[in-house]
Amino acid sequence: MTALLAARVVKACIDTGVTLATAESLTAGLVAARIAEVPGCSAMLRGGVIAYATDVKAQVLGLNQISLEQVVSEEVASQLAQAATRVLGSDIGVGTTGVAGPDWLAGQPPGTVWIAVFDARSDVTLTTRLELKGDRAAIREGTVFASLELVLALLAKAGE
Repeated sequence: MTALLAARVVKACIDTGVTLATAESLTAGLVAARIAEVPGCSAMLRGGVIAYATDVKAQVLGLNQISLEQVVSEEVASQLAQAATRVLGSDIGVGTTGVAGPDWLAGQPPGTVWIAVFDARSDVTLTTRLELKGDRAAIREGTVFASLELVLALLAKAGE
């Protein structure tokens, strides 16, 4: 199911002439990897940054200094998505942050996820908060699926 969704994202990006990049925390590159599995993705995928550690978010992506309490938030997801477009030169950026588990992080239970997609052309950001169930793998895969859905929603909004 995720493979079909990734193929739809690749086609939609190519059809509209936009490029995409990711800045991923809890998914550790899975969003970009699922897109990269689709033949022809080189026409739209600019790349991805795995910013798992808080200092990497600040030093590599230029995010404002983030406290541990802020790391799983809408603001950080939005900053990650915007940084992806800036650092990797894409039209669309995807940012993921959350708690894959099994332990709580920053007062948040496993399965708490924030995703943001940013369109640098229109300065529009869409965000969503998830409360996923399951083990680390299920939470991360659920985040990938929701990220791809959010990209399609952003592209549909841009086409209105």
